[in-house]
Formats: sequence, C-alpha cells, structure tokens
Amino acid sequence: MEQCEDIERFLKNVDKISELVKDLKSSDVKVQQKAMKEADCYIAALDEPCRTKVNRTTINTNPPLQPSLDPQHESPEYFMNVMERDAEDRRARRIAKEKKANALKDKGNEAYAQEDYETAVKYYSDGLAVLRDMQTLYTNRAQAYIKLGKYKEAISDCEWALKCNDRCIKAYVHMGKAYLELKKYPEARKCFKNIVEVEPEKEKMAKEYLTHVDLEEEKEKQVIKAREMFDKGEGECTTVPILLEKLSCPGLMPFYYCGGFEILSQAITDCTGQTLFRLNNGFSIISSNDTVRSCLLQKTKDPVSQELCVSVLKLWRVICCGNDENKKTLMTCPVFRQSVVSLVTSEHGAVQKECLALLSLYSQMPHCRRLAIDNLDVHILVANLMMCISKTKQQQENTAGIILKNFAEEDRFCIQLRNGLTDSVTVPFTTILRNISKSNQHVLPPLISAIGCLARDDVILHNLAHDPECWDAFLIAMRQCISYEYKEILYPMLGLIINLSAIISSVIKEHAVSLCDCCLGLLKDSDGRVITRATGVLSTVLPQASEAVQHAIQGDVVRAMRRLLKGTGQTATKYAIKTLTVCTAASHLAREELVKSDKKLSILRNLLSSSCDEMVSGNAALCLAHCLELEGTASNLLGTDIVLLLLRHAAGDAKRTAVQQNAAIALAKLCRSEPRHMNKLRELHGIEILHSCMKFIS
Repeated sequence: MEQCEDIERFLKNVDKISELVKDLKSSDVKVQQKAMKEADCYIAALDEPCRTKVNRTTINTNPPLQPSLDPQHESPEYFMNVMERDAEDRRARRIAKEKKANALKDKGNEAYAQEDYETAVKYYSDGLAVLRDMQTLYTNRAQAYIKLGKYKEAISDCEWALKCNDRCIKAYVHMGKAYLELKKYPEARKCFKNIVEVEPEKEKMAKEYLTHVDLEEEKEKQVIKAREMFDKGEGECTTVPILLEKLSCPGLMPFYYCGGFEILSQAITDCTGQTLFRLNNGFSIISSNDTVRSCLLQKTKDPVSQELCVSVLKLWRVICCGNDENKKTLMTCPVFRQSVVSLVTSEHGAVQKECLALLSLYSQMPHCRRLAIDNLDVHILVANLMMCISKTKQQQENTAGIILKNFAEEDRFCIQLRNGLTDSVTVPFTTILRNISKSNQHVLPPLISAIGCLARDDVILHNLAHDPECWDAFLIAMRQCISYEYKEILYPMLGLIINLSAIISSVIKEHAVSLCDCCLGLLKDSDGRVITRATGVLSTVLPQASEAVQHAIQGDVVRAMRRLLKGTGQTATKYAIKTLTVCTAASHLAREELVKSDKKLSILRNLLSSSCDEMVSGNAALCLAHCLELEGTASNLLGTDIVLLLLRHAAGDAKRTAVQQNAAIALAKLCRSEPRHMNKLRELHGIEILHSCMKFIS
C-alpha cells in the first residue's frame, strides 16, 4: 500500500514539475517570476523525512570513474531542456498507457454486459496494472465485485477511486451498496449522504438509496424478532407455520383452501405474523397451487372459485399492510403480476374491491409505487382503472381514482404512459366528461386531479392540449356543471384547463370563444374559488385568440376584472391583471372603459405600490402603458404618485428586467403625452437614475 502511495505521489510530482518547467521557459517575465516562486515553495515542501522504514541502501565500494563534465552541461538551460524532454517522454508514455487501459476497460464492460463478472474483473485488473490511477477501472471493478458477492473487495476499490477523485459519485454509490449487503447500515447511510454533499442536485437519488437502507434494516429487525418469538413458541408464531404446512397440500377442494386462507388471515395480526408467513414460504405455497392459480387468473368463474379468489387477495392484503418487504416479495410472484391488473375489472364486486384495496397499499408510498410501476403493465393497469371508474359502484370508483392519482405522482409512471396515452387515458376520460350525472359526479374530482398529475409531464401536457376531443369534452362538461351546479367538479376542471391552455395550440384557439363564454358566466358565481379559476382560464385563453378578446370585452370583462382587482386574493389579482392587460393591448374600447371608470387609474397605481409579485407589477405597468395611449390620460395623472411609482420599478431589481422594461416604457409614454410630468421626473433625479440602471437591461 505504501509503495503504491509513493508511486502516486511521484507521478503527481512529475506533472507538477512539467508545468513549472513550461512556465519557466515562458517569454512572459511575470509568468517566469511566478514559476520561480512556486518552484522554491515546492522544493521547500519536498524537504521532509524519508517514509521508507527499511534501509535498503548499499554502498558501492568500486564506483566507476566519473567523466569530466562539460561546462555546457552544467548550465541552467541544459538542465531545463533535459527536464522538459523527460516530462514530454513521461507524458507520451502516460497517453500510451491510458489508451491501453481504456481498451481493457472496454473489454471489461463487454464482459459485464454479458454477465461474465469474473472475466470483467480480470480485464479491469489488467487495466489497473497498466494505469494505477484510473478511477473508472476501480468503480467498474467494484460493481463487478458486488455482482460476485465480494463486498469487501468492492469497498476497497471504491476507496481507491475516491483517492483518485474525492468527488466520485459512483464510488459512494457502490460503496454504499456493498456496505448494505454486509448489513453495515450506518456506513451505508454515510456513503449515500455523501452523494448529496458532493452533488446537491442528486438529493432525490440519494433519498431513494437511504430509503432502501431503512427498509433493509427494518427487515433484519423483523426477522430477528420473528425467530426469537418462534423459538419461544408464543401465540400465533406457531399457528402461522402450522397453517401454511396444511395449506401446502396440493389437489384439495377449493373450499378447503378458501377456509384455510380465511383462518390464516385472522391469525396474522402483526408484523411478526407477516414475517413468519414470508420466512415459511407462504408466497410460494400460494403461487404454486394450481387451484389457486386457476381462480386468480379467472380461468374458473363459479361462485366457489370467486370466493377463493377473494380470500387469497384478502390474505395478500393482510400480510402486506405495513410490511414493505412482503410487498416486495409479493411483486416477485408471477401469478400476482399476471392477475392483479386484470382483476381490477372483475365482474365479481368482492373480487374487485379486494383487488383495489391491495393496489391501494402499493400506491400510498413512493418506493412501493416505483416497485409496482417496474413490475406491472402500466398501460393495462391505467385502462382498467379508468374502466373501473366509469362503470362500477361508488366506493370502488373513488378507490380507483385515488390509486390513479397516487401513481401519477411518479415521473416514471407518466413516462411509460406517453405512448398509448389516447387509448388508455384520453378516450375514457373524455367519455366520462361527456356523460356527467348525479350517479357518477363523485368520481370526477379525483379523476381530474389524477389527469392533472399526469399533465405535469411535458409530453402528456402537449398531447392533451392539442387533442380536439379533449376540448370538446371540457366544453360539454363545463355546461353540464354550470347547469346542475356541480361545483366540486367545476373547480378542479377549471384548474386543469388553466394548465393545459398555457400551451399555445390551434385547437385551443378554435375553442377560445366558447371557453370564454362559459367563463364570463362563471364570473357572476357566488363561489369565489370558481370565479378565481374562471379568471385564470380567461388569462390563458384570451392571448391565443383575438376573437375571444373582442367577445370578452363585449361581455363586460373590463368591469369584472376591475371588481376583482379591488379584492385581496393574490391568485385572483394575478389572473385579473393579466386578463385586463391582454384586453387593453388588443382593444381601444377596453382602454376607454378602464379609464372612463377610473380616470386616475387608482387600481393600477395601487398594484404598482403594493404588490411584490413580479407578474402583477409587470402587467400593471404594461396595462398602464396601454391606457396612456388615450388622449388626456396622462393629464389625469398629474398630481398623483405615478412618476415615483414607475421610477421605482424602472430602477428596481436588475433581475426583474421585464418589470423594469414595462415601467420604463410607461414612464416614457407618460412624459411624452404630458411634458409636465418631466418636471417631477427631474425633481426626483429620474433621468440620472434611469441612465445608470438601463444599462443592466439587455
């Protein structure tokens, strides 16, 4: 180990000396002087005791005759030339070694990909024999060692990789995994926490690893406790193994298994019973039973088979509730993966109910959701959940909607749904929207919330925003909700429409007038939440269609927005000022209505003076600039604080360039329309302030 460290130190010294020699030969005098100082410091730092513990020095009693030295060879220039040639030789040899080591690494990677880990280790080792300080060879060999179960060797390689590069994320990951396999949980946690310290943006990945450590530690505790209690022969600890042994007999009547599973479900009352079920091969006993498999796969649908199916699903739910290791083990059973997705749409209500209850367990925690997503057919699962929502009883509908919403929070779930989105999501969703009634109104809020979660994915958002069927369904649903006052549906649906209409789409443009018509009617609603979101839809839809803007102005939208801006709701204010800005930008009539109702534009001035929101301030300044194009508006503002307000924003935070630009434009229009405002601007030293701050605006 010490010899290897000496070699590493020597190589680093060579590289450092090469850099110093290059700088010493520089034509720049300052570079030469700096290099001389660094060389002096470097030589002084090397003046340390020898690390060698054994004296291997031998004295040559017959030294060769020393040739007389040529004075030319004693010159500094000769010494520098020799050192430079030596450094270049070493650099060339280094490049050749790197090329050979990389070739061996590639061969090792090929062997690893073919799961020939022994051969992979050999190639990586050969590469390290060529080049001792190649970080990737250490981390790659560590990964192969983990596959071979050689965890201590993997940890050693990771330590060497970190000596090569103390910010090597792969080294921390593989070392953490190796410690985890050795059940050294504190050490594993430390490795995974180091990932965040090195690269904070990888916090999500580190949290997943840390969760895995917690689960493995909890699993070990459960096993130890279960075995201790079994050895003591306490209560259910003996009952569970006995029942499993009786149920392991093949070829018996379905009634026998059905009753046995019911008794077993009642016997398992805590984590210890769940663990004993797993330790005594409970999962394999069920999955290998032909009678049980036939029921779960719905090959037989007689009443007795359905009851057996219910009893198995119920047992699985009991043994998995609160036990993550059992959930993981169950997901490895092929019969479970094949049956659980299809049973969501079972015609037998009890089967469907138990199936949804079991899926609900997996949907509640992030790591369990990821486990299900990686093992189940996501497209079929979603299609069946949507079918369940549209056709079954209220309790099952709600459960299916909640399951879909929970899974939609996972990015990988959304990514898998990108292809085939229309068949699995859009078609059933729009079908439900077109047929809202009292009997199914309760399923829409969780369903719309789930679609909203899916729309966090950019691809899904884009597809929904450009789907004509989706917008047709929204309009039908909005009219139904307005007619029957289904506000619990209307509120989340308007939120989803706001998100989708943020995308520029020709389909939205075609539906803009109809959407605005519905929203204008909702501005008179008694529910403030609905009014706010209706305004939000107007703020996103109006910029996409001039026809919609004219329709909204004719519908007295300016007065409605003024009324909203007098309130205190931050979200409503943001939506209202944006809507008002769009209208005043497009219509002379809108400007006239606003100025006529508020000659001194007190609402806009209030927003400029009180709002800290950049979007609100920027739109208020822009809306004011639009209004200043009307003759007489600037004169109406004489004697107000408008110059001071606009100057503050124009000379404000340089990061808020949009606000600065809009305020500067409004200020310019103000002074051009009414020169008397220039006196106030000069009084406030505004010209100097603007001159000094405008250079920051690109």
